[in-house]
Amino acid sequence: NQNLIDHKLVQVMKQMAKMNNKMGNLNAQWLQNLAIMLETNLEYASQPVNKEIYRNFLMQILQVISENEEKPEAVYSVLEYNQDKLNQNFVTVLRTWPGENLQKMEPQLAQSIALDIVNFSNLILQFPFGNQSNNVEIAIAGYENALQVLPRQQFPITWSTIQNNLGTSYHKRTVGNPEENIELAIACYYQALQVRTYSTLPEAWASTQNNLGNAYQQRSMGKRIENLENAINCYQKALKVRTLEQLPQEWASIQNNLGSAYHDRIAGEQQENIEQAIACYNLALKVRTREQFPTDWATTQNNLGNAYLDRITGDRQDNLEQAIACFVRAQEVYTKESYPLYWEMIFNNLGIVYNEQNLRKVG
Repeated sequence: NQNLIDHKLVQVMKQMAKMNNKMGNLNAQWLQNLAIMLETNLEYASQPVNKEIYRNFLMQILQVISENEEKPEAVYSVLEYNQDKLNQNFVTVLRTWPGENLQKMEPQLAQSIALDIVNFSNLILQFPFGNQSNNVEIAIAGYENALQVLPRQQFPITWSTIQNNLGTSYHKRTVGNPEENIELAIACYYQALQVRTYSTLPEAWASTQNNLGNAYQQRSMGKRIENLENAINCYQKALKVRTLEQLPQEWASIQNNLGSAYHDRIAGEQQENIEQAIACYNLALKVRTREQFPTDWATTQNNLGNAYLDRITGDRQDNLEQAIACFVRAQEVYTKESYPLYWEMIFNNLGIVYNEQNLRKVG
């Protein structure tokens, strides 16, 4: 009963815990942790009601996660019902509560709660509902707090996974300076790669290499020519592990990304780069079929159309016809009704091709 709990009771519990601890009582640490939790409750209860609501919501989420480790649907059910609480107020509570309380707890308990926070961040990052920008901020707050309790020395694999996921969060982030967010993402990926090596954790290493390649491809700081070379290098490293035979879907995704990097490449001969891009897109389409992966198939078809539009080798009219065929195929999935933005983008690409064809006819 909240009305029966006050700061005097908490102080008595702390004194009892201290005495029991001196006597070697096994319940001493439990009593100390309970006192800390109750003290936290009292502090939040004395604050405006909205903070207490968000703190209680955080406690509810962490309890559900702790009790349903292999059942993410249980957590998503709670999140879906409480979408209105996934806002900046909740971000503030998630940023402050762990920092104020985890360091006071017995290490094993603090680490257990930190792991629950990591799981929550993983889930919220993939949660399809609510404000996606807020979801990313919530994930970042969770990861950054967990890193304070789960150091690399004690938890190297978990630490590297958090760094990788934190990098992904910064990459997705829409709040703040986009350039700085990409730089933070790259820094996190490099941290992850200190533990995720090719020899010890090859699949995790390949995943982070692919993520790093995506970040370099979108990087605006530094020299564009170097960023694209770094992206290509990362993708090629990832392909050492993500092979067609073992991980076909991931392999196809990297081939698509590699094709985009070659298409944009500044170093080397443009003609050869575009041919390489076309080859990568065609490889990706071996796995990305319309039947199995319709949106991925359409995305690669659009990319392939752009490559044919810029192609230097071969007959120009043939290249334009190939580009049209790719764009039309992409619009079979990216329809005006279902994907208006993508449809308009592809429509504009088709317009470029038709305009050139008309000019060639006039000429």
